[in-house]
Amino acid sequence: MNQKKHQVSLYTIGVSYKKAEADIRGKFSLSKEAQIQLLKEAKENGIDGIFVLSTCNRTEVTGFAEHPFQLINLLCKYSSGTVEEFSTISNVYKNQEAISHLFRMGTGLDSQILGDYEIVGQLRNSFKQAKKHNTTNAYFERLINHVMQASKRVKNETRLSSGTTSVSYAAVQYIVNNLPNYNKKNILVFGLGKMGKHTCKNLAEYTQNTSVCLINRTEEKAINFVKEYQSIRKATIDTLAEEVKKSDVLIVSTGADFPTITKEHIPVDKEILILDLSMPANVAIEVKNLQNVTIVNVDELSKITDETLAIRQQEIPFAESIIETHKNEFNEWLNHRRFTPAINALKQSLVSMQQDEIAFHKKKLKNFDESHAEIITSRFIQKITTQFVKHLKDEETSIPQSINVVSKMFETELEKLHAEDH
Repeated sequence: MNQKKHQVSLYTIGVSYKKAEADIRGKFSLSKEAQIQLLKEAKENGIDGIFVLSTCNRTEVTGFAEHPFQLINLLCKYSSGTVEEFSTISNVYKNQEAISHLFRMGTGLDSQILGDYEIVGQLRNSFKQAKKHNTTNAYFERLINHVMQASKRVKNETRLSSGTTSVSYAAVQYIVNNLPNYNKKNILVFGLGKMGKHTCKNLAEYTQNTSVCLINRTEEKAINFVKEYQSIRKATIDTLAEEVKKSDVLIVSTGADFPTITKEHIPVDKEILILDLSMPANVAIEVKNLQNVTIVNVDELSKITDETLAIRQQEIPFAESIIETHKNEFNEWLNHRRFTPAINALKQSLVSMQQDEIAFHKKKLKNFDESHAEIITSRFIQKITTQFVKHLKDEETSIPQSINVVSKMFETELEKLHAEDH
């Protein structure tokens, strides 16, 4: 049982904007229901600790496994991507690499738009979901806590998030920069998820357009939203085709697993700009072929924030320094957690030897100074355990092997020495 446990490693596997275009990422996207099923199956298969993150820029599974294929197979089973596709565009991080990746992601360093903190909330929610389904553990609790602390410090102490830039902001910037008389254009926002809300807010804040219409499948959400933003008009889902025909700009942020805008929705007698903020794409492929349609997706929108990015680039070293501090704190905790049982068992064995030897010499030697002997031997015990700690902390050290050797040398109980390796 313990032998198997020590073969387990922490892995983060997945696909992201770095290697995969939007259409490929869409194949590996996981609906909330699929995420929950994945977590349940992982738990049934004995995976001790796992959580899933699926956003428009990435889908990742982080968990403990004997081999990353265990996590890859789960991802491919519950998404429409294949193992073959995954192998060409995947990211696989192990142990310290996986820890570093989570810190960089949680502080905005790994966002498609540098410093975009939307991922922080998404990461927090994915962990909450895993916790709800009992697939987290003390290791993840501590790690995510440190990631969130680092994230908060980076946001407050650096200018990594200076300026306003996100995919929803970039969508509005695209309209402002590319559409003449954009304040007089009819704009329809379809979908009021997080991305849709941010887009509507940005339209209200950064333009003077009073011809913005909002449609959401759940009408109650739209009703409540337009109470706060009175410059935005609400329409119902059954008028979608009619509202699209009136629009110059259609912003799709429905976040569905299938196309919500099809060829039938699009008028053929006028130019229309479509910004698809959904992942997977919610605008049907055949719409791209229409002559009167210009489609812009999340990947293209992420390229328009160069000016803000130049300032943010300068802040990377400061953010990395903060990450290093919190990563070191986490590793100190981790080392203490892994080494303490072994160190304690070794120390107990040495103290037992010390007491036996002092008792032996006390009987044998006349005028034996017990207190001096205890001071000297205690220093030896301290030095031996300190050296053992240094040995265990060395990255090249195999901790299970070292503990096995010590347990055999000092005849300690293996069960005491086998610390939880994760």
